[in-house]
Amino acid sequence: MDKTININIAGTLFQIDEEAYRILRDYLQSINNRFKNVPGGIETVDDIEARIAEIFRSQRGNAGTITMSNVESMIATIGRPEDFDIIDTEPGSPDHGTSRKKLYRNPDEKIIGGVCSGIGAYLNSDPVLFRILFVIFTFFFASGILLYAILWIALPEANNDSRKRDMYGRSYASVMAYSRKGADPAGSQGSLYNKGYYNSSRLGNVFNELFSAIGRVLYIIMRIIVALIGVCFVLTGSLILISSVMLFIFKYPVSISNNSLDMNLIYLSDFLKFIVNPSLQPWIIVICLLIIAFPLLALIYWGVKMIFWFRAKDAVFSLAAFVVWILLIAAMAVILFNEGISFAETARTSAQIILTHKPDTLYIKAGKRLAEIPALKEINFNEESYSISINEDKKELYLRPFLNIYRSSGSDPKVELRKRSSGRNEMDAMKKTEQLIYNYEIKGDTIILDDYFTIPAGRKWAADNIGINLYMPEKSIIKLDGPSLRLLHSYISREYYEYDDSEISGQFSNTWIVTEDGLEPVNGPKLIRK
Repeated sequence: MDKTININIAGTLFQIDEEAYRILRDYLQSINNRFKNVPGGIETVDDIEARIAEIFRSQRGNAGTITMSNVESMIATIGRPEDFDIIDTEPGSPDHGTSRKKLYRNPDEKIIGGVCSGIGAYLNSDPVLFRILFVIFTFFFASGILLYAILWIALPEANNDSRKRDMYGRSYASVMAYSRKGADPAGSQGSLYNKGYYNSSRLGNVFNELFSAIGRVLYIIMRIIVALIGVCFVLTGSLILISSVMLFIFKYPVSISNNSLDMNLIYLSDFLKFIVNPSLQPWIIVICLLIIAFPLLALIYWGVKMIFWFRAKDAVFSLAAFVVWILLIAAMAVILFNEGISFAETARTSAQIILTHKPDTLYIKAGKRLAEIPALKEINFNEESYSISINEDKKELYLRPFLNIYRSSGSDPKVELRKRSSGRNEMDAMKKTEQLIYNYEIKGDTIILDDYFTIPAGRKWAADNIGINLYMPEKSIIKLDGPSLRLLHSYISREYYEYDDSEISGQFSNTWIVTEDGLEPVNGPKLIRK
């Protein structure tokens, strides 16, 4: 068992092992030799010993044993004897050499951020002069505030003995002595200006007190503003995170709107099953949720820090989280790229049927209807010009086709069915168009149209589309029922014509005439094609 020795440092009893004691003894002897012939050196040594006692108490406590690592850590914090420059440690003595100094923010004498007191320590001057200069420059386009903010961000804080030694330079030992004078029972060290370290004038002291009071008020206001911003961060991050979980995990629909009166619901998680490989669908949902969650959790964490004003050693954790977030984005990009290849090319096919019967009035009626299929989830795009319905039970998609009516160039009416799909290449896209399932029927002067088409079970959605083009001679009469009129949606402005699946409402009838300029309602104003 290692031998331990009891020692008294600055009135505090410590237990220290033998090897650590030898290192500490040599260190204190070197400190004494360094300051023994310097005015005020005894006080400086006492202050250094008090600082050593503080460090040991924070490391091990009074009941612990001081080890060699504790002593080495203390020396690294305070500095070695040769680091103390002894030229003139008298209070108020001129010391303008800054060759070994570094500029920091001074937390011990700060009013707002410690910028002015840090400049004062660097130049061994009263910070009140720099505070007055910042105030004066503030009246010139707020340049003083801008410069102060830049220095606050750019300058590190002297938050340990090593940085304070670099900030004060050769005056460090003297500052330590004066910073401990008059310490009250609560441990307040007081101000260096009140203790006479700086030879400030009475006016300078007044300014220092004034700036201190203003600084305390500004600090309180700043804390309130920062706390309010933190509350906003926490609420915003929490709400978006909860919404994301509801969207991806609990399958709540997303509401989108093309205008203030037209709201549509999109079930992203359900629709995702039909546009990507089914085995990738849960991974995409999890990765998307994590990509969204990481920044939101960071926002919430920053908000909590701003509210409670605490510091944490989270640099390594933050860096690791950022790296994971980048990797998640990269993984999502690879998945989307591989899946997006299936939309690389587009192909179209068409088939025409000449109507042998040339009716003066053509009736268009609905065949199979989406309204007859229960429990559908509908997704509308572009103000319902492109509509997709999801049958979750049968794992099927139903898409609404387009009905276009044109004036034919000849006398023969005809029906043209155009199909369009996307694929990895043109042949793949062409094959997908042939797989689209749509039914329509011609009976004399009546055309019966289903108001939806489907894709084969197990095949992914490929931006599929079907257009029914009807070419009729000029002055032909077209009569549509309510459901079939819905297929003409892209050609009828809802501003002038309203309808639903069961009946026609509004001032126009369901009877139209083919004109040179397009369709025109019978006994109504001319319909202009969009």
